[in-house]
This record gives sequence, structure tokens and C-alpha cells, in this order.
Amino acid sequence: MTANRGLVGAEAVEGMLGVHSLDTFSFSVPDLAIADEFHKSFGLVTRVRDGGLELLTEGNDHVWGRVVEGQKKALTYLSFGIYEEDLERFKLHFKANQIRQVDAPRGMESNGIWVRDFEGTLIELKVAAKSSPDEKSHGVFHSSQPGVAGAPKRSKGGLVMPSRMSHILLFTTDVDRAVSFYTRVFGLGLSDRAGSDIAFLHGRHGSDHHMIAFVRSTAPGIHHTSWDVPSIHQVGLGAMNMADRGYSEGWGMGRHVLGSNYFHYVRDPWGSYAEYSCDMDYIPRDMNWNAADHDADDAFYIWGPKPPADFGVNHEAD
Repeated sequence: MTANRGLVGAEAVEGMLGVHSLDTFSFSVPDLAIADEFHKSFGLVTRVRDGGLELLTEGNDHVWGRVVEGQKKALTYLSFGIYEEDLERFKLHFKANQIRQVDAPRGMESNGIWVRDFEGTLIELKVAAKSSPDEKSHGVFHSSQPGVAGAPKRSKGGLVMPSRMSHILLFTTDVDRAVSFYTRVFGLGLSDRAGSDIAFLHGRHGSDHHMIAFVRSTAPGIHHTSWDVPSIHQVGLGAMNMADRGYSEGWGMGRHVLGSNYFHYVRDPWGSYAEYSCDMDYIPRDMNWNAADHDADDAFYIWGPKPPADFGVNHEAD
């Protein structure tokens, strides 16, 4: 199975048309103070702005996420980054594919295009610097020299501060339709899938194995956000730090098959997850990646504990 690389209406224009990054995600929660405490504990930098909460990583001014107050936890929009020279091309592409543009949310400034996907999720394509990586993020392992203790005392373990957002996994009512829409409309590439249960998509300007993925459910929503750390040690230390702060429920640590990353998922206060991720596979620009359809039982994780019974529950559908 290969990715859909046809972009009707843009085929005559030389060069590849596709989003280059998952720039920002946004969701609502009933209590911003709880969101602030959870994400700070996880190792993110938070900043209050325009009545909401912005999520950043240490030493980086990029806003990876926005949290706003609402009646319940719910995905509000996604924002993809595009190159400036592709803005008009995307407008022509949307027109040729009968994708209707909509207004930006009230009070929000935007230099881009807003549309809705087939389930009504609000999507922005904005002119922005590429925030997806341009090379593989390697997992680091340092062994100690003979006669030297390799591990610090637990009290000296320090905080885990992710360097960037890796990807987001969304619930969808139709994985096949999600793959078709996001590859055809936004120019993403299919990386791998397991039938109609889950699919992983990458940016064709070079990105991790997946910047966005979709898993089957009864309604749209967020399953997890994933954050890159530099080592397996940081994955484990992050899990321990969160448990020390009262966030002991989750899944890990382990290693995935599709994407190959080491992981630990921490359950957030709304029943979704934040993932520490390390050493994800990387798909370079224009590579003819061999996207395959895998048996689910052989493609979930290669080692790790059994996942929680409700790991795939979409609490936004409640």
C-alpha cells in the first residue's frame, strides 16, 4: 500500500505541494489551572495568553499547543505549517477539489487558510517556519567508564524537559477516509497502517515517521500528544517524575514497532495521554517510503507491559 501523492489542481505546478509541519494543536478543558499543573509537571513551559494557556518547550519560542477553557475536553483545531510560496497554490488546490474555506475563529489573527475536514474538525494552513525535524533525532546512550558510577542518586535525577512535539494521535470515525482526506487535501504521505484500525502519516518535506496518526473510534478526539526526549533514560525518568507528582497511571515503558520509538504514556486528567518518545524513525524528503498494511497484533509494540484495558477509549465521545 502506497501513499496518495496526487494533488488534483496542483499537478501542473512544478514541485511538491504539502504541509511541512504540524505547527499547533488546540483543545479545551474545564479547568485551565489543572492543565497548567499537568503540563508543567510533564516538563513543558506554559504561558498565559489571551485567556488561554500556551504550551512551549524549554529554550524554544514555538507554541506547540493551546489550551482554552470549555465545558469538556475537546479538540478545537489543528494548525499545519506551509511554505509562503505554497499559500496561493493551496488556495487553487482547495478550489479545484471543492474544499470550502471558512473563517478563522473569532478574535484569532491568521495569515493562512481555514477549512474543515470530513468530520468537521477545524484545520488551519499557516505560513510558518518548518518545525518538524530536518534529520533523524537519535536516541543517545552514554555508558560510564570503568570505575565510575553511571547513574546519579535519585534526588539528583533532575527534570525531563522535552525538546519538541513529535506527533499527535487523533480519534476518527473512519481511518480510511482520514487517510484519503489528509493525503489528498494536505499532501501528507502514508507511512504505515494496520487495516482500518490505525494509520500513520508523515510530512513529505521530511519528518518523523508520523507527525499525525488516526485511530478508529465512534467520534473525533485526541488520544495523545507525543514529545521528543533524547534518551531512553529520559523516557524512564520522565515516567518516574510524573509518578512522584501523582500521575502514575499510563503505559510503558516499551518500544513501538511502527515508528520504532521508545515510549512511556502518562494519563492526563481528562483520560487522554502525553507520551515521552525517543528515537523515532525518520522519513527524508522525497523518499519513496514503502508504506505497508500490517497485522495489528504484530505491529503495536515489540516489548513492554500490557497496555491498560481502556487505552483506546475516547473520553471525548462520552
